[in-house]
Amino acid sequence: MAVAAGTSLFFASCGGNNESETSTADTVAATAPHPSIELTAVPASPDYPDAKLSIDKVMASPQGADSVKVNFTFGVKNYELKSQTADAANKMCNNSDQGQHIHFILDNKPYTALYEPKHEVTLAKNTEHYLLVFLSRSYHESVKTPGASAIYHFKIDETGKLQKLDEPKTPMVFYSRPKGDYVGAKNTENLLLDFYVWNTTLGNDGNKVLAEVKGEGVDTTFTFTEWKPMFLKKMPMGKPNIKLTLVDKDGNKVSGENTEVTREFNLAADEPMK
Repeated sequence: MAVAAGTSLFFASCGGNNESETSTADTVAATAPHPSIELTAVPASPDYPDAKLSIDKVMASPQGADSVKVNFTFGVKNYELKSQTADAANKMCNNSDQGQHIHFILDNKPYTALYEPKHEVTLAKNTEHYLLVFLSRSYHESVKTPGASAIYHFKIDETGKLQKLDEPKTPMVFYSRPKGDYVGAKNTENLLLDFYVWNTTLGNDGNKVLAEVKGEGVDTTFTFTEWKPMFLKKMPMGKPNIKLTLVDKDGNKVSGENTEVTREFNLAADEPMK
C-alpha cells in the first residue's frame, strides 16, 4: 500500500513498548504540496517474541577534570547479534553487512549501532541523561516486542558520580531512522521511517506521532496512529529532515521530556555526496 500527498492509509492500532493491542481501523494520513512522496507499508518482518535486552551494568570513572567515562554492559537473550535477519536480502532497503545489532540512543541523538553488547561514552559532569536501547534487525528495523528494549534515566553529578534516577513514566518518542548518508538508487528508493515510543499507545482516540518531512520541494506531514515502520519513497536528493512530535488526541504536543526530535540525513544519487 502507498500513501501520497493528500491521501490516507488505514491500519489497526498498535501498542507501545510494553504492550500491543488491536482495535478499530486507524489512519496514517499525509498532507503536502509534493504529490510524489509516498509512504508504503514495510513487508512483514521476522518476529522475535522471546528476544530480551537488558541493561546489566553501568559504571562511571573519571575522565579529565570536567567529564566522566561511562561504560554500559547489556544482556541479550534469544536474539543473535551480528546475524543477518532472515529476509534481509529481499527487504529492498539499506542493510548493515555487520548484521543485527542494538540501537543505542542517548538523549534522542543519532543512535550508535552496537554489534557487541557493550558501549562506552564520555559525558560532562553535572548533566542529566536518558538512554534508550532496543534490538534491531540487520536492516535497522526495531524489534518492538515487550522486553526487546530498555530505558535508563541517570545523571552525572558535579563530582562525577553517576546516579540512577527514576524510570520515566511520561509518554516519549525516540527517533531511529532514516539516519546518516544514503547513496545510490538501491539505498535511496526505500527509506525506512522508524521510531520508538515509550509509555504510550497510539490510536485515533489517543496519542499520535506527527512526522514532518522536509526537503527540496517537500513539506509533508504524516500522522501515525499506529506504531509500525514504513518506507518513505520518492524523496528528492539532498539534505532532508524529519521532525517527530508526540501529540495527544486533540493534536496538542504532549508535555515532558523526549516528545519532539528533528533529524537531518543525506541522500545522493551517486558519489561524491554534495
